[in-house]
Amino acid sequence: MTLDKINESGLVLLGCGKMGSAMLEGWLGRGLDVRATWVLDPNPSPWVQELAAKGLHLNVGMPESPAVVLIAVKPQMMGAALPLIAGFGGKDTLILTVAAGTTIATYEAVFGQGTHIVRAMPNTPAAVGRGITAIVGNGAATGDDLDLAEVLLAAVGQVVRLEGEHQMDAVTAVSGSGPAYVFHLIEALAAAGVAEGLSPELSMQLARATVTGAGELAHRAPESAEQLRINVTSPGGTTAAALAVLMEAETGFPPLLRRAVKAAADRGRELGK
Repeated sequence: MTLDKINESGLVLLGCGKMGSAMLEGWLGRGLDVRATWVLDPNPSPWVQELAAKGLHLNVGMPESPAVVLIAVKPQMMGAALPLIAGFGGKDTLILTVAAGTTIATYEAVFGQGTHIVRAMPNTPAAVGRGITAIVGNGAATGDDLDLAEVLLAAVGQVVRLEGEHQMDAVTAVSGSGPAYVFHLIEALAAAGVAEGLSPELSMQLARATVTGAGELAHRAPESAEQLRINVTSPGGTTAAALAVLMEAETGFPPLLRRAVKAAADRGRELGK
């Protein structure tokens, strides 16, 4: 199913905050007809209101059988939001959710087990088209459903498919929450520069540029992250001295990140209960 087919049947977006808006912007740029789009959001942004003036259906009657219903509300809003779209269960409509922490079983309890459901976990770099999203379908989801979900989510970055929903908490802990770890790295690196005598402004500029530049290099380069690290580490040099601290077996990055990712994954499992 292509965007042309969606333009015929319609797309419903439940929640249009930062993530929903990033996706909608990507789809519109790839050919989604604004007039084939319905948005349900109690507090639409000025941008969404501008789209409504161009034909987007904002908080008004929905199509009878849309091709896709995308759920992009916060988990704490699910109780109030899902009843608004429960009537799409059991039809050919694909229910695609990017909401964190809510399990497929929860959606099946609302829509019915025969409903086509794909659960996805994107991350915030989707806002600049550089996200990565993991997807998994329920028993009723077909190969075409997963293909459609991948086409839609590819508008904001890479898409990977999971072996099963049991992997979703680990994905959430690595890539879903991961951008926050990188932002904190920037904070910590800048603070360390200040401790060595740099001004806060200069140190933050250096830290931000270094992390974003290294990330872009890792994205473009054919070498592994390990090889890229080796390439910039001269034996006995300054980088090697720093890495001796960062790679220390008990106090360095590896054990620290293992604990952090485990804490995030454990919390995800708790929220999913």
